[in-house]
Amino acid sequence: MKRVLVTGAAGGIGGHLRRLLPPIYPGLVLSDIRTPQNLQPGEVFIPADLTRMAEVERICTGIEGIVHLGGVSTEAPWEAILNANIIGCYNLFEAARRAGVKRIVFASSNHAVGFYPRSTTIGIDVIGRPDSRYGLSKHFGEGLGALYAYKHGIGVTSLRIGNVNETPIDRRRLAIWLRPDDLVRLIRIGLERPGLVYEVMYGVSDNKRSWYDNSHALDLGYRPEGRSEDFAADVLARDPAGADSPGEFYQGGTYCEDEYSADFQAMKSKG
Repeated sequence: MKRVLVTGAAGGIGGHLRRLLPPIYPGLVLSDIRTPQNLQPGEVFIPADLTRMAEVERICTGIEGIVHLGGVSTEAPWEAILNANIIGCYNLFEAARRAGVKRIVFASSNHAVGFYPRSTTIGIDVIGRPDSRYGLSKHFGEGLGALYAYKHGIGVTSLRIGNVNETPIDRRRLAIWLRPDDLVRLIRIGLERPGLVYEVMYGVSDNKRSWYDNSHALDLGYRPEGRSEDFAADVLARDPAGADSPGEFYQGGTYCEDEYSADFQAMKSKG
């Protein structure tokens, strides 16, 4: 693809992609509601508010593929999630359809399935268990992607991203870590693999402690090079196991624990 758009380019993951994607996609276009820090002379940046359809249509003009990171990237009040992650996500997919975009890689999240126990290994076909309003918005985005794939013929990939960083920084991230160059490998599958209609993959590296069965991604050609186990000894020495709590029991961590009001012991027995 010659022209690829990255929304949410001013965020943390966007910063990694600004560095890694230009050699692969020289016509890279960046967008966000705010200007990225240290914008370089050769970078093409077009500001856009995802809640304003006209602005979203403008950034999609002439684009062949989209990596959609845009929106609120953490838990937030409902109004913020609704506007940026639900209305904004709809606007992005609809503007892409109108512009004839061929592929979209949607940045979903592990928080779309965060209420599975850490003792359970889950695949891509599990029922969604969002752990937060943020996770719910990602569950919505996955469904929206499937709609636009099967109804309108856009090739869509939903990546349930764990934690993108150069190294895993705590015990939980030993299971969900994603090295930035492995994220690029997943994105390239979404943008380039022939015949792709709608796929879901977990955005994690080669993690021995992973809670995810990512065999489907391997079938699609994913070959991660990052291994969280290389960092495990140092991480575990700094971050011992915590007390029995929703945040320690469920995969979503603190997102599960925040605002939690159920009977934990009763829910824990149900898995």
